[in-house]
Amino acid sequence: MHTLNRPTAVIRSGAALQQPATGSVLPFEIRTLEWTLKHRWGQQAAPRRHNHYMIIWIRQGRGALLADLEQYDITGETVYCLAPGQILLFNAAEGVSGYVLSFTTEFLCLQEHNFTLLNNMGLFHACSPLPVIKVSRAMAGEMEEIMEKMTREYDNCCLLRAEILKGFLKIFLIYLARQFEKPGRYSSRSKHGELASRFLALLEKRYASWKMVSDYAEELFVTSNYLNEIVKKVSGFPASYHIRQRIVLEAKRQAMYADASMKEIAYHLGFDDIAHFSKFFKNVSGSSFTAFRKAMMQPC
Repeated sequence: MHTLNRPTAVIRSGAALQQPATGSVLPFEIRTLEWTLKHRWGQQAAPRRHNHYMIIWIRQGRGALLADLEQYDITGETVYCLAPGQILLFNAAEGVSGYVLSFTTEFLCLQEHNFTLLNNMGLFHACSPLPVIKVSRAMAGEMEEIMEKMTREYDNCCLLRAEILKGFLKIFLIYLARQFEKPGRYSSRSKHGELASRFLALLEKRYASWKMVSDYAEELFVTSNYLNEIVKKVSGFPASYHIRQRIVLEAKRQAMYADASMKEIAYHLGFDDIAHFSKFFKNVSGSSFTAFRKAMMQPC
């Protein structure tokens, strides 16, 4: 992985952040990377926000992938997992091949145990660096077989098609999680891990309107102190830290990829007082909003 200090200098030239069209998101889609580059992304000149889960599996080839504030050099047999709301710009060299798999929360998570499974795998977190998984030679064949089965099922309209696709998707996600698993990662059998995952999932939905730990604690039927304690035990930081970081992350996204003013961004994030937003941003990030945006616009 290669991280740039100022990734926006590479891709931003005053263009507005491209938003997904309302109602355009399919519940589930699987395509080859070659098809996606030609028909979906095209000559993608501006970053685009995605409101679904996305898995990009590079089988071979090279290029660069920009996700939020970081840029990654893509290589063969590597998987990149993007959470809803993250911003993507994909630049591929000629000859790149692989798969792009996308699905909505509702597609997989209508059943509660699927929701818990998805959030405890550690593959998709909007507030942390992009999970990058190097596919082992031993697992590549198994994963390729699942991808081929999903592709065939996706292309037909037989009875219970969605249920079969969900089953294959769960197997594929488990294969990924096994290769991504690290000591100390959330356990799906841990009540503490489950509460932390539910908090992070709720945070992703409510960060623009809920600023207090008590808002989340009430929804999760626990006390604020308990929620702070458990989230810190699982992640290393209390719930209050994650709330502040998620708000500032969204502010940075808008500052880097959109032409919105500080006042517009502050309003979007639920701040009626621009001075309050400015102070909040500086306290959390260590830099003023104006200084951050200016630094991002400087040539590398």
